[in-house]
Amino acid sequence: LPVLKIDEDRIWSSTGALMQTKAPDSLFIVGAGAIGMEFADVYESFGTKVTIVEGMDTILPLEDAEVSKFMQRTYKKRGMDIHTGAFFQSADVQKDGVTVTFKDKKGELQTVDVSYVLSAVGRVPNSEDLGLEHVGVKVDERGFIVVDDQLRTNVPGVYAIGDVAGHQLLAHKASHEGIVCVEYIAGQGHGTVDYENVPNCTYCHPEVASVGLTEEQAKAAGHDIEVGKFPWVGIGRAVASGHSEGFVKIIRDKQYSEILGAHIVGPHATELIAEFVVGRHLEATVEEMEKAMHPHPTLSEGVSEGALAALGRAIHI
Repeated sequence: LPVLKIDEDRIWSSTGALMQTKAPDSLFIVGAGAIGMEFADVYESFGTKVTIVEGMDTILPLEDAEVSKFMQRTYKKRGMDIHTGAFFQSADVQKDGVTVTFKDKKGELQTVDVSYVLSAVGRVPNSEDLGLEHVGVKVDERGFIVVDDQLRTNVPGVYAIGDVAGHQLLAHKASHEGIVCVEYIAGQGHGTVDYENVPNCTYCHPEVASVGLTEEQAKAAGHDIEVGKFPWVGIGRAVASGHSEGFVKIIRDKQYSEILGAHIVGPHATELIAEFVVGRHLEATVEEMEKAMHPHPTLSEGVSEGALAALGRAIHI
């Protein structure tokens, strides 16, 4: 944010937030995406009073609306102050803290005194001062390097991967692009990056993971869908471990039973989402996901139960 100057002293970036040696009394977080929510989870767990401001109507705004609402209720129960539809205005840095002013959902100015502020509103491409203009490499209006499906720029022999090449700014996406890119350079290219099948993971408690379309996106795209949701309270391993909050949600296309989207909130969600990534990659139907035997007692049973729920045939609920 132009109005929030990061100094890594009182005003942190995500990098600065990782470098702290003790938990502050209070922390104001600007932005409730994955990064903001992960740090909110960590610092609240350490005993810090956390206040969050998000311009969208809910936290984790890129996730399925049902997932976002569930997480917002969960975080509020933990004692976090969450202000959605609100906008950061200013931060007055003082010797012993920061006075933050923001505009709430009603448009009224609110002021809060905190120990530190974390800017978690995203990143921009670091493509300046690389000399790209000297060799003619094209960048778009936001500064991302323009590449084709083989990660080639417009200049022969120059490739770009990762955050600087746009799409999702995720480590696993960048790593996968690197593999695809090198394979093409070596003359062994056998596929491109499927940007519609990139998993999103938020490492908090409970964990959040998703791949594909949200329910809202599927409806907006004109799909005739069926939605299945299975709660973790129906899975013995989740109950036995004491982590039965959340659910598995699957959006199914009725015509071909395609897995349009999968959304998980709960224990080890970021591990389990890979099953849906593989399923979508292999163009598996929801029936095929359900019919694959899952071991008992494991959390993976939530995948098959979620698939059954999307078919209207959930068993253990």
